[in-house]
Amino acid sequence: MSAGGGVTRALACSVLGVITGCGGASPLLHPAHVLPAGEVRATSGVSAQAAVGQLAGDLDRAYDLASRDPSLPGAPGSNADYAKGALVAAAVAPGLAPVVGARVGVGGAFEGGVTYTGRGARLDLRRAFQRKAVAVSVGAGLNAAFLGRPANPALPGVALGSARAYGIDVPLIAGWRSEASLYQAWAGLRGGYNRVTIAPVSSEPGGAATSNEMAADHLYFGALAGVAIGLGHVHVGLELDATWQVVTGTFNGTSTAVSGLVIAPASAIMWDF
Repeated sequence: MSAGGGVTRALACSVLGVITGCGGASPLLHPAHVLPAGEVRATSGVSAQAAVGQLAGDLDRAYDLASRDPSLPGAPGSNADYAKGALVAAAVAPGLAPVVGARVGVGGAFEGGVTYTGRGARLDLRRAFQRKAVAVSVGAGLNAAFLGRPANPALPGVALGSARAYGIDVPLIAGWRSEASLYQAWAGLRGGYNRVTIAPVSSEPGGAATSNEMAADHLYFGALAGVAIGLGHVHVGLELDATWQVVTGTFNGTSTAVSGLVIAPASAIMWDF
């Protein structure tokens, strides 16, 4: 595929990602310190998920194959390169996504939160060990992807609108904040697992199911860093996640695996009240 075609596709996914949910990024966007009991933080912003290196190459290869052969994905078990691109599109889901979330202090140095990113949601609980200026927190989250939000542009035969995903996410972060929390910074490690499936679909109502189904295991591990600057109850936060992601599974009767680096920047406004 030409360089111009790759740029056009990337721009299309970036512009349409906020509408269709083709991005699957789910940033933390919270400092290491937890909120006091009863205090609430609302978050609104945008995140991105960019596959680089081999993962990007696998997705580009699948688009290239589709542009030259409209019959893809073809017979079951016939095209491993196309199956790799399908795994990247479904599990990694490069693109832009909105970020809307809320967090609440529940007491005992615990905090709970929910985050929505256009295609899915994350529900989490964490515990902090903190002093006035420094803190370490550890938590666990549950991830779920929604139906009916296909990527655009789509890969033929990859019915992302029928995709389901669920899993767990475990972050460990340490952080610092200045007097009156004017400046905050945090960094840490993050790992998780998602199970991704696409049910068989039919091209005609009531027709026989096609073999374009997927079942994949998605593992990731990496690091993150963020900062927040503000005054009083309003802060602007920036975060960057870098994770190594491995997806193994079956698409259209072909068993394969993909792996590579994913960069996920995010920015949001945070209100405490």
